Amino acid sequence: MNPRREFLKTSAKVATMTSLASLGILGFNACDSKDSLESKDSKAQDTQDSAESTMRESITNEASQISRKGKSMQTITLNNGVQMPILGYGVYQISDHKECQRCVEDAMAVGYRSIDTAQAYFNEEAVGAAIKASGIKREELFITTKLWISDVTQERAFKAFETSRKKLGLDYVDLYLIHQPFNDIYGAWRAMSKLYQEGLIKAIGVSNFYPDRIADFCLNNEVKPALNQIECNPLHAQFEAQEILQEYGVTMESWAPFGEGRNNMFYHPTLAAVGKKHDKSIAQVILRWLVQRNIIVIPKTTRKERMSENFNIFDFSLDEEDMKTIAALDDKQSLFFNHRDPAMVKMLNELRR
Repeated sequence: MNPRREFLKTSAKVATMTSLASLGILGFNACDSKDSLESKDSKAQDTQDSAESTMRESITNEASQISRKGKSMQTITLNNGVQMPILGYGVYQISDHKECQRCVEDAMAVGYRSIDTAQAYFNEEAVGAAIKASGIKREELFITTKLWISDVTQERAFKAFETSRKKLGLDYVDLYLIHQPFNDIYGAWRAMSKLYQEGLIKAIGVSNFYPDRIADFCLNNEVKPALNQIECNPLHAQFEAQEILQEYGVTMESWAPFGEGRNNMFYHPTLAAVGKKHDKSIAQVILRWLVQRNIIVIPKTTRKERMSENFNIFDFSLDEEDMKTIAALDDKQSLFFNHRDPAMVKMLNELRR
């Protein structure tokens, strides 16, 4: 069995033994929700199938209902002029094809048009199947996928991208990211730049790049990264990183906006107080706080009702006091791991062998 696939399949068991071995720790774009805190019975109920015909019919109907209710999606303009929804749906850790397809169909029914996947998630085909079943016009969707370490070379990046594109069933990908800052990132970037110039990718970017790597990358590449997807949540706010990204015109995107519920985030008294003030959930407060910082967010949940909850963040605003109160929670420490830790670098790289 492929070591990376085996690692992903066993990560849930490993996470119960040591936080350093969990996939959230490994930074595979941990787009998360309160799902990790649910009981086994609740999760089992969550994965029950919806009737396919009903789902296909509901996608258009629910999307129009959302429009009638006055909800609107904000967008961020990337440095090449491409418009990206500020709120998307992530499919990290949903490796089962049937469940992933159902989740993406649910998300699109709720109103999401930005979907975030990756080569390392082993669910690009399921995302592609959901896109095909939805009947939504291609130009209305924004699809992101990522290049894994083992293919981060100039030669291998071309083949890896083509494989991802075919699995997704798309003529082009909206955003393609280098998933981790390892291997031949400059060679892979040359390949990605060529694909971008050919129109097969609308925007290219990186993930998990620290400020010094971003500065180096921007100063030494003709095509600048459009976006950097990094860990960001109220307990690890990344203010300094955002300043550097803004200096170089790179958009910031948050993975793990809820920190996978670590450090009791879903029950944090400060966040709860802000939520009570606005009659909103802690999850909604967190997403709104990030959105008001002009940070793109891609929360993950397998429950349709939570997808709707996460989507419903454009009908209120946090005031200056709220923003400062939440900012004060930052302790400048990752809830997961350090990409500069030699042991972690070795672990991630060895997953390709």
